[in-house]
Amino acid sequence: MMNIILVIFDSLRRDCVGTFGSPPWWRIRTPHFDRFAGESLVLERAYPESLPTLPTRRAIYTGMRVFPFVDGDFRLKGDFVGAPGWGPIPEEQPTLAEILGEEGYRTALISDVYHMFKPSKNFWRGFHQWKFLRGKEKDPARSGPALTQEEIDYWLPKEMQNPSSVAQIAQCVANMRDRRLEEDYFAPRVFREASAWLEQNADAERFFLTVESFDPHGPFLVPEHYRRMYDDSEGREQIKAGYSSTQNMDPALIRRTRANYSGLVTLCDRWFGHFVESLRVMGLLDESLIIFTSDHGHSIGDAGYLGKRGYPSGPEVFRVPLMIRHPEGTGAGERSRVLVQHTDITAEILRRAGIENREVDGMPFFDPALEGRDYRDHITVAWGSAFTVINDDWWFNCKANGKGGFLYRLVEDDPDRINKMDENPDMADELFGMALEDAGGSFPEWIVELADKKLDAPGCSDLVPRP
Repeated sequence: MMNIILVIFDSLRRDCVGTFGSPPWWRIRTPHFDRFAGESLVLERAYPESLPTLPTRRAIYTGMRVFPFVDGDFRLKGDFVGAPGWGPIPEEQPTLAEILGEEGYRTALISDVYHMFKPSKNFWRGFHQWKFLRGKEKDPARSGPALTQEEIDYWLPKEMQNPSSVAQIAQCVANMRDRRLEEDYFAPRVFREASAWLEQNADAERFFLTVESFDPHGPFLVPEHYRRMYDDSEGREQIKAGYSSTQNMDPALIRRTRANYSGLVTLCDRWFGHFVESLRVMGLLDESLIIFTSDHGHSIGDAGYLGKRGYPSGPEVFRVPLMIRHPEGTGAGERSRVLVQHTDITAEILRRAGIENREVDGMPFFDPALEGRDYRDHITVAWGSAFTVINDDWWFNCKANGKGGFLYRLVEDDPDRINKMDENPDMADELFGMALEDAGGSFPEWIVELADKKLDAPGCSDLVPRP
């Protein structure tokens, strides 16, 4: 029985992995990701099931749908309401770690995704060993010394400063005060720790290792030499996603943001390569199934926005890289356009472990992808009170109350972002009906109420689907 390794990056855009192309601003250097792609089956149309961070991981860790957030109205002490579904894994849903542990796998989680470890969370449930590497984002890893205003002004432009953004930057930078070398940054620490776990557990007959890198999620703190690969200017620094329009943002700051993000992707690439090489020298590479993906992407000036959002939705956020390396080389160098979602990763892992008596919402994808068989005719991706339905020809995004709709025709698998809903009301009705069916026939009342409170996005259609 093969070992199974699941590697998840946070906010890694699909088009920032070289094998999938490049973002609109420049090509990003990812030689180790690309080498891994050459040894893997590459899934060209992979999407989350629910977003953002925690709903995504709940879907992957259980294989169960989170949409339509029937049990997702979490308001827990020690946390904020990140979005519907932003909470722990329900106790009645078994996790991959629990299932595989019962089947004799040694299980481990190495992660710096601090949301998974907040009060009332349980994403480490079932792992024989879990390690939380602290300090990313607003993790209260250190209480002082506080940043000076001069330090805050260096990292965050004054025009982007508000109490929330200052608090995040102040905490994250304070957490990193003594980090001077590249290996002290987050992604290097995660992959070094994962490599160390492999050495420490060389006696395991078979193992399931989950490696979670919060990078390249912001704030985009990266060693300067990585940033200078993409922007060698001496201009102002900018490492924060503003979650706002870039219409009035200094173009030099957008460029610097892209450079820091790009450098962070390249840093992730280098240390992922270190991890893969560790597997190789320990003789484990060709004994292990390795799955590579991310939870979602990130807009960095795309459609005039800096951040990520579920409405209006865009491909730079919703499309994710997905590659699977088989230990025997099956599928190496192959590419597939079957529609795949995160819950399918769970189903594929269970299948590879020989476990057939567990019901999940996902479906194994590896064999259908290689054989070119029809897999599914659409996918539904949920974020908060809005959802997106994607099939071979259309991208449909609207709120759960049916209002504020966008319908894009897919051209070369990318939305052209010209709303065609008024011209194609029947198609909008059909796609809305698919989402409703995927939700079990109705949306929870509290989700519809949230949709009613959310403003319609500019450029949306006034039509309301009637499935």
